Amino acid sequence: MDTTTPTLAGPQRKPYDQEIDVYGLTHPGKVRKENQDHFLICALKKQLVVRQTSLPELHSVSPEPERLAFLMMVADGVGGGVKGEAASRTAVEAVTQYFEHTMRCYYAARADDREFYEALKEGALLTHVELLRRGEIDPAYRGMATTLTLYLGVWPRAYLLQVGDSRCYLLENGELSQITRDQTMAQELVDLGVMSQDEASNTRLAHTLSSSIGGRQTEPVVTRIDANWGKVALLCSDGLTNHVSDESIRDRLRSMTSAQQVCEDLLEEALAGGGTDNITLIVARAVAREG
Repeated sequence: MDTTTPTLAGPQRKPYDQEIDVYGLTHPGKVRKENQDHFLICALKKQLVVRQTSLPELHSVSPEPERLAFLMMVADGVGGGVKGEAASRTAVEAVTQYFEHTMRCYYAARADDREFYEALKEGALLTHVELLRRGEIDPAYRGMATTLTLYLGVWPRAYLLQVGDSRCYLLENGELSQITRDQTMAQELVDLGVMSQDEASNTRLAHTLSSSIGGRQTEPVVTRIDANWGKVALLCSDGLTNHVSDESIRDRLRSMTSAQQVCEDLLEEALAGGGTDNITLIVARAVAREG
């Protein structure tokens, strides 16, 4: 998309709500009986407005106020069965409540990145503490943990919060980039030069988290990126990337006609490739309305 298309207030005006083409879905895959993934898409206004989620008890409120920010997140539970599902559910709920009630971070985003980084990290760390607390209350939930990949758009900027190995990709000018770094033991060894990326992908350490929400160690990483017209964001759990190559993701995002269409096509490809894990993905872009 030509970044000069929007003209009402210049090429970098903030998209209207109806100009945000976004869609998310989650699927248990072909092997696992339970789905331990959860996701959320919402607009952050003076009230929180849920666009779509796998958590049915989260209800939308009035969409009247101006949008301050746009929030998407994917959480992939760890721990097996009820532990994994509870961990990802708790993380999505807790982070949502944090953003709903802690509005200072949105105003800080307009002035001071450092303060905003700290607010995002605080949300992740408070969620980490909440998972540990629940495990202490009920021994059945001890050891539960989850990944958390969160995209917060505050036009014309966006912030990525990363814990674990769910991913965020960006497609810009036809080129795909993985923005997040996998927090796995394999990636740690790659960074140290102990093994190559190809070697790392073929070891079980590729699925052993070095950082998670609720786990032994959590190291939230916040990255700032520019948000603009024509850029496509993809958040996903590793159930997608285990079976769909970066090249295929790039080609599908390049030719997408809508966020829903490309999400459904990527899910179909992941299932056709084996579907050995839960699959969750969100795709979003700003599309200028005609006229």
